[in-house]
Amino acid sequence: MNSAPLTPPRRNGAISHWMQQPDIARSPRRSHAPGDLRTDICIIGAGFTGLWLAYHLTELMPGTEIVILEKHRVGFGGSGRNAGWLSALAPGNRLRFAQSAGTRSSTELLQRRMIESVDEVLALIAEHGIDASARRSGNLVVARNRAAMARLEARRVADLKWGFREHEVQLLDQSEVADRIKAEGAIGGLFYPAVGRLDPAGLATGLAEIVEQRGVRIYEDTEVTQIFPQGVESDRGTVRATTVLRCTEAYTSTLGNDSRRLIPVNSSIIITDPLPEKAWDQIGWSGYELFSDASHVFSYSQRTDDGRILLGGRGNPYRYGSGTGGDGAVDQRTIASLAERLRSFFPSTNAVPIAHAWSGVIGVTRDWCASVNFDPSTSIGSSGGYAGHGVTSAYLASKSLAELVAGSDTADASLPWVGHRTRRWEPEPIRWLGVHGMYRLFAAADRWEEKRQAERTSLLAQLGSRLAGLHE
Repeated sequence: MNSAPLTPPRRNGAISHWMQQPDIARSPRRSHAPGDLRTDICIIGAGFTGLWLAYHLTELMPGTEIVILEKHRVGFGGSGRNAGWLSALAPGNRLRFAQSAGTRSSTELLQRRMIESVDEVLALIAEHGIDASARRSGNLVVARNRAAMARLEARRVADLKWGFREHEVQLLDQSEVADRIKAEGAIGGLFYPAVGRLDPAGLATGLAEIVEQRGVRIYEDTEVTQIFPQGVESDRGTVRATTVLRCTEAYTSTLGNDSRRLIPVNSSIIITDPLPEKAWDQIGWSGYELFSDASHVFSYSQRTDDGRILLGGRGNPYRYGSGTGGDGAVDQRTIASLAERLRSFFPSTNAVPIAHAWSGVIGVTRDWCASVNFDPSTSIGSSGGYAGHGVTSAYLASKSLAELVAGSDTADASLPWVGHRTRRWEPEPIRWLGVHGMYRLFAAADRWEEKRQAERTSLLAQLGSRLAGLHE
């Protein structure tokens, strides 16, 4: 099928499609901090981590006074921009977690808790009546050549080794994939049943309302400029607090003097207009599974309740000097690349306009592993570095951090991301060259494998994986 010329999306940037929904876009902004304040706990960042952290703390420490400071607005960052994947994948290299903790069993427990957390989040959304279009959809990962299929087979072996059970990671042949989603060129795949699909901005705004009902104060348009023991400095005044907890994920590089501990890696997304029924008849996708592929520079998708297809991928992976991209406008080259990917999987979308394009940043540490830290001597804590798996990770990691703050002696308070430290990223321009070089290796490997219908993974990809620290 010949592709129709790509017209620019009707909207580019403006945070995300999710954040432009009328009930969110028209909601009034919260006020900024009124000046100097005193509180028991000050949380920096009103994304998933900060909001879940406040939720868990109100469960563990009822009556504690909590303030959340947000530089922009609830859902401005990755929590309002992501693809809505409530995934059970561990946020990091499981082998490195095991090495750091000194035991395999702790990492197996982390993987089990990630799987369990998917259903815990879905249950809490239902319990509180949060309007987030949430469902347990599963994730279908497809391969389009033998090299990719071999990687999926190896991934399944690794998943089983690290804590998945047989029914939680299912190997599918070509016809079984097509029974779920008719993706052009798919020869097989993996299916993960324990994965949820949701509207992330709906979850973020719903969580904010819940914690406010519990007495948590959220101040928007308040930029924290400095953290110190028992307080923070902001552009609105000083907040004195017994405990200070940083939950700024990919925006951490702009706060403090350790800008190389975690960097923002860019991810871009397009979403279509609603597809006609004829197109859905050709595609299938009646189970609303999350959809991804086994390429090295992979793409990820969801079918929305109103019949759109969202598709995301890396595009321009990193901005020099750890830039975060502001309101999320996407360059035309990346939009064209994502649209081409969409059409290659689903030719029936050829004539469907792209409604919206946006980008956001994910927080990535040098070893791609998340960390949760709390220093009892200063009562300063943090959580982040989810490497693109933040929807579920933020829930569980914030639970680990809340239990550390509360002094609870539980399994979640001793998961291997607690106290995990990684070396710092290289200074610029080495950092920019390294990140872009890694993704160029992966892109070249994908082109080589797809062009030749390769049987084995490209040596370029193997090199890139080892250099990046992704190999388990």
